[in-house]
Amino acid sequence: MDEDDLEPVKAKSFEGKVFDTFSIEEIEAYIGELKAEIARAEAAIGAKRGFRDSAEDVFRS
Repeated sequence: MDEDDLEPVKAKSFEGKVFDTFSIEEIEAYIGELKAEIARAEAAIGAKRGFRDSAEDVFRS
């Protein structure tokens, strides 16, 4: 196994958008996409916490 496989994947940085040319509907759609991405990230955090808690339980026994 390569040591690079052990390194965490770096998250993309999000650049600010200029909303001057966006319509209200486009901004609302963008907010919907961001909310979906936040939900996905929160689900990933929950899964990782579950794995960590399970591992901690094994080593506490």
